[in-house]
This record gives sequence, structure tokens and C-alpha cells, in this order.
Amino acid sequence: MDWVDNWLNIIQDYALPPTCLLCGNAGERPRDLCQACYGQLLRPTQHCYQCAEPLPSPSAVPLRCGRCISRRPAFDETHAAFVYDDALRYLVTGLKFAAHYKNARLLGHLLAETVRQNAETPQLLIPVPLHKHRYRQRGFNQSLEIARTVAHTLGIPLSVDACQRCHDTPQQSRLSAKQRRQNLRHAFVVAKPLNVRHVAIIDDVMTTGSTVHEVAKVLKKAGVERVDVWVCARA
Repeated sequence: MDWVDNWLNIIQDYALPPTCLLCGNAGERPRDLCQACYGQLLRPTQHCYQCAEPLPSPSAVPLRCGRCISRRPAFDETHAAFVYDDALRYLVTGLKFAAHYKNARLLGHLLAETVRQNAETPQLLIPVPLHKHRYRQRGFNQSLEIARTVAHTLGIPLSVDACQRCHDTPQQSRLSAKQRRQNLRHAFVVAKPLNVRHVAIIDDVMTTGSTVHEVAKVLKKAGVERVDVWVCARA
């Protein structure tokens, strides 16, 4: 299906002019985003290097927050492209609940730009998986759609089935932080051998980090030495 994706990219890049998905004005290639809206997106400033939680005061060296010190996550670093503000919420919810695939392409480009500058390149990308029942309901996995653009832009292999969700758990957005951790225990499995040392998990939004923690945990049990998290936005 790669040739289909390539032709869709050609059509979108050249036959259709880019249009800003936030304001409707002309976008700037290869992004469907104008320069004015791009400049208004909020980027994380001083934050915990492990979970990207904002820190109260600046520091010249990378720091971890108190939560990561007391309850160390299974992942090693988090790279968040933006803060989860109104603009990012519009793009993410439009993708997740209205199947606006252009949003996935834009979010993937923006995430790729961020990690290209700031992150060590992993050997493999793994999107946070959806349970097959949820996938049938929605028709797609938003994290996978974002990851496709990141993988294509950066030239990093992408695995769509190495990690699978084996339990159809309730939606995380309706739960407290403690409930989120309990809800996701044993929710993921590694379905095939991973002969890589370094993996990056791709997701749309990170709130408490419970989901990516559980994914990272099973990846490390499967022999992966380092697991980073790449997200479009940090809530």
C-alpha cells in the first residue's frame, strides 16, 4: 500500500495547495498551517526530561520532576512538540472523533520537526495500539496515522503490530490518575520478537503518562533497553 500513500502525498502536495487547518488561510509547504498560526502554538519550556511535566523554575541541566523520582516511569525520555492548548485540542479531537486525516499529517510533520532537533534517533517507532474492538468502532488508530508521517519524514522503521492491546479498557479521559494506572495494568503485550535496543512510542497527547508507561514496561520486558516517548502535545 506504500504506492497508494505516495500518490496521495503527491496529490496533496502539488495538486492541492496547502490550507491552514486552524484559520483557513494559505498554508506553507509541506504543512497545512500558516506562519501566523504556527507562531502561536505553545511549546513546552522548562520541563521534566523524563515525562515532560512542566517544572516551576528554570535549570541549566536536565531535571526530573518529583513524580518521576518517587514513581519512576518505565520510559526514559519524553519529547512533546507542544502544550495541549486550544489549537492542539482542535487538531487532535478533529482527528480522533471526526476522522480528519489531514490533521494527522500536520501533527506528524510538527512532531517530526521537534524530535529531529531534540531527540536521539531510535531504531523503531511503535504507535500506542488500539484494541481491535475500538479499532473497528473508530476505523483507524490516530496514533498510527500520526506515526506514519513521522516515520516517512524521518526515515525510521514503523511497526504496526509489534505491540498490541489485549484488553478493551474504558477510555482514560474519564478516569482519575490512580484509576488510569489500574485500568491499564496488563493491557498490552509484545506480539513478536523485537531485535532492537532503542524504541520510540508515538502518541497524540500525554496526560498522566499511564498509557505509555504500560507500553514501555512490556517493551522493556521484551528486551528493549531504551524507550522514549514522542507526543504531539503534553497536557
